[in-house]
Amino acid sequence: MKVITYNLNGIRSAIQKGWIDWLRAVNADVVCVQETKAQKNQVPLNLLEELGYKTFFQSAQKLGYSGVAIFSKTEPKHIQYGYEPEFALDDPEGRVLRADYEGLSIISVYMPSGSSGQVRQDFKMVWLEQFYTYIQALKQTRPNLLIVGDYNICHQAIDIHNPKANVNTSGFLPEERAWLTKFMDLGFIDTFRHLNSEPHHYTWWSTRSNARERNLGWRIDYQLLSQELQANLTRAVILPDARHSDHCPVLTEIVL
Repeated sequence: MKVITYNLNGIRSAIQKGWIDWLRAVNADVVCVQETKAQKNQVPLNLLEELGYKTFFQSAQKLGYSGVAIFSKTEPKHIQYGYEPEFALDDPEGRVLRADYEGLSIISVYMPSGSSGQVRQDFKMVWLEQFYTYIQALKQTRPNLLIVGDYNICHQAIDIHNPKANVNTSGFLPEERAWLTKFMDLGFIDTFRHLNSEPHHYTWWSTRSNARERNLGWRIDYQLLSQELQANLTRAVILPDARHSDHCPVLTEIVL
């Protein structure tokens, strides 16, 4: 199974930049996108359906904001929009969507950013703890998970171009990095880092100061896989040449 995650920073904008042609060439089995910034009825679904994808959206209540989606060539056994009712968690910003397959569940997640100020940073930390509790419980019934998307956190110094200068910056704060370590300790591997220990691999670049051309980036988009499936992982790569967004896609291949 070939799985792509991609923060599109607006799916309609990405389509105008040739994203559909790129998607046809990549030919992934499952495509998870974040920051769709659209309701399902605002997206030309026929373009995705012509490529063989079933389309599932968890959009934000606020128009033109946030949102996640999953496009799958195989019909999932179940789609969970947001959280199950028993968890008593709402998802008004459209950040969590899960597709269940035989032997694997894939979650497209868009974790909050705290870069706009302390109010959103506080919201982010509360959200992260709630998501941790949710996944901790979910693993009891769905142990084989692939949680992909924009985590809005650089985990280690190797994942950011200037760690010393960003030590007090949202996305690289000690408490955020500690949370991601704790989250992975639930039993996940970072698929890219599992296969690649080299520096200077990033998935997001500021639109200022020619950052992308200079490769002054952050690695904040991940595919975290349950350790039980570690032996099934065959490939994990970042695709920086795809330029439909200020992010780039991450691709993982696993054998099921």
